[in-house]
Amino acid sequence: MIGTLAAGLVSFAIVTQDQIPLRAAPHEHAARHAVLTQGDQLEVRGAKGDYLQVYDHRRERAGYIRATQAGLYGLTPEEAPRLRAVLEFLKDQPGQEALGIGHAAAFLKAAPTEAIDAGAFEALGTMAERLAWRASRLSGADNEKSRAVSAHLDTASSYGVRFYSAERHDKVSLCYDGDAWRRLLSLPAAPEQKARAVLALTRHDCVERTASPAEQLGADQRRAGILESVLQDGVRGNLPAHLENRLKIQAAGVWASLAHRLAQRLDSDPAAVLAAGQKAEARLAGIDKNAFTDGDRQAWEQAAIRVGASRWAAQPRTLMQPAPGRPGIRLVAGGKPGQTCVQVVAARTPAAKGVQPEASDPAPFTQCTYGQVWTASLTVSPDGGLMTLAVQPLGDWRELWVFRRERNGWRLDIVPPGTDNPELGYIEFAGWVPGNKQFLVARETVVNGRGKTSFELWDRATLRVERSADKPGNLSTFYRWQDAAWKSGTMAIR
Repeated sequence: MIGTLAAGLVSFAIVTQDQIPLRAAPHEHAARHAVLTQGDQLEVRGAKGDYLQVYDHRRERAGYIRATQAGLYGLTPEEAPRLRAVLEFLKDQPGQEALGIGHAAAFLKAAPTEAIDAGAFEALGTMAERLAWRASRLSGADNEKSRAVSAHLDTASSYGVRFYSAERHDKVSLCYDGDAWRRLLSLPAAPEQKARAVLALTRHDCVERTASPAEQLGADQRRAGILESVLQDGVRGNLPAHLENRLKIQAAGVWASLAHRLAQRLDSDPAAVLAAGQKAEARLAGIDKNAFTDGDRQAWEQAAIRVGASRWAAQPRTLMQPAPGRPGIRLVAGGKPGQTCVQVVAARTPAAKGVQPEASDPAPFTQCTYGQVWTASLTVSPDGGLMTLAVQPLGDWRELWVFRRERNGWRLDIVPPGTDNPELGYIEFAGWVPGNKQFLVARETVVNGRGKTSFELWDRATLRVERSADKPGNLSTFYRWQDAAWKSGTMAIR
């Protein structure tokens, strides 16, 4: 190949290894101007012996590297097939992402427009996603692997491949901005290619939490839109069952998040919230568990928890008026934008005709929140001394508010789905136990990527868990007294 250099057929080189010195002269003891990494593209200006004379435009350094440390190419349409062949090989080689991205950039420069198809962008997107994943796994480490990945990210960025950080639950993930995937969707592409592109573009862990509520709502609407457009290929029978499953799993979680965001708007449209919530449940129900492959069951479990967190969006937003002798709640606007306050409505005793009934409870208790208050979830114990309410601060996190009437008034306990740093989850009332001393609760969480479901018997006076099981049938009290309305609507039983 070096012999062709004199004929002017080679115009650039792509470095194929890491930690390659760019030397001041063509011998191994010459001063080192820079350290190159795989994927770096260099202008070739000549050859001396076993060395190439090159110029690194990114670092603005000239020097020499060994010819065996780089691949030589001409930036011409005739060279495009060779670049494409190398690109296809590197696409499936873990650890070679920067080298593959360098070849992708070269191919896109060399190839004529008609030769650039969806496959080239699929390869580029695949490698960029895998590089971001590797970087996320090594985040915070100070070792040789971490430094190598950092260098690979710099090389990828030099070609215009962009990454951003998404923080969630004190964990930071590095995410690819998805430009190659969006370009793929704008080209004629196979249904499988579109499905893989959309799955990459709609990841839950790459939603930017620092964006404004309006921006996050727009992002969810776009995610739902492209998922539904590609799912039409599945309706037409053009998608393999496992890819259609993954799209539905992703769509269920996205619609659940969208339902919560729509409900949080000041000008919230109840019909739109209801439609999004029901769409989430429909997508979850349409998943074919017989077609699961590796990792699909875990993703399905997490999607079910996301849908479970927003499941009250799929119910009309009603607020029952308290019956005579029973307490209730009402919602009032908070003192700050976006804040909702829950106020306990005192129980009222029946009065004689023409006589105004009087409150039998102390002064109203009020608690404010920025979360979504699902009024249809309100339950009141048979004796009127305890109420539960579902409040959802985040799209994948729902708490249980427990109001208890005490001697001096009402007391509120806000119970989270878990205390062991769960990533997502929900907790909900599941039934009253006769005797007014106990009630039933169900919860689901994801911790370190693994889901956990618990069906529990609680003591009313202390809110202590007396017994629990992983299935309702394994806890006789729960199995016997579970609420029929809860059972028909919960995601915990599936």
